[in-house]
Amino acid sequence: MKITALLENTTEREDMLTEHGLSLYIETGNHKILFDMGQSDLFSRNAAMLGIDLAAVDIAVLSHGHYDHGGGLKTFLEINRTAPVYLSRHAFEPHYHGPGKYIGLDASLKGHERLVFIDDVSSIGKGLTLYPCHGEKIRQTPFLSPQEHSSTEELLRKHAAEDSGLHMMENGALLPEDFRHEQYLLVEERDHSVLFSGCSHKGILNIENRFRPDVLIGGFHFSKLPLDNTLKEYAQYLDSFTTEYYTCHCTGIRQFEFMKNHMHHLHILSCGQSIRLFH
Repeated sequence: MKITALLENTTEREDMLTEHGLSLYIETGNHKILFDMGQSDLFSRNAAMLGIDLAAVDIAVLSHGHYDHGGGLKTFLEINRTAPVYLSRHAFEPHYHGPGKYIGLDASLKGHERLVFIDDVSSIGKGLTLYPCHGEKIRQTPFLSPQEHSSTEELLRKHAAEDSGLHMMENGALLPEDFRHEQYLLVEERDHSVLFSGCSHKGILNIENRFRPDVLIGGFHFSKLPLDNTLKEYAQYLDSFTTEYYTCHCTGIRQFEFMKNHMHHLHILSCGQSIRLFH
């Protein structure tokens, strides 16, 4: 399996274009997958620079309904004429950062014939499963043993209480986001599992506790967190699993560097970088 970051906030390459956003190109033994599309057409320009043919993608996935992951949706639909795009049935609901800043998707695309709206756990190809968030309490901890339940539950409650500052519009009222439009892609190949999460708004600790994949790739949504003992606890909790983490985008560079001091399995994935797994 090969994963290439077509778009991410940072890069070590002079030929790559960056913006606040995420787009990953995933090659498995059976599929060519585009996971998210950034906020503009930069992901496609970088793909061309890297020699990646987006017209040959056979499956696209949108992790959630925010502009920095789905702003390039129109561009992808124009470049690629065949691939279905899988997204949550809640993805086009209005989303805001505070009362005045719209951060949702282009509503004019909602009726496009190639959009496939996910309503439940769904197999979308060989070894590919989508897990939507709506109707689930991701922040529950069903896998904890009685011995570890008390201290871990307290840590996850602390994580769940963080204020994202993000909102959704429901019945004309602006409400705190519940992120029901978020979904995760689980890729299983060669007896290994890789989970892709765009921003992990539902809580990366809780997501890791639920899925426990061999590899987890995506943003942790930690960029606003102070470099304190709480972040240290989060890092140590994630490091208690055997998962290898490749993070990017909304994790934050300072937060990544801080967590790296407390984790053995944490790596950065920047724009233009490729990683190979299980080869």
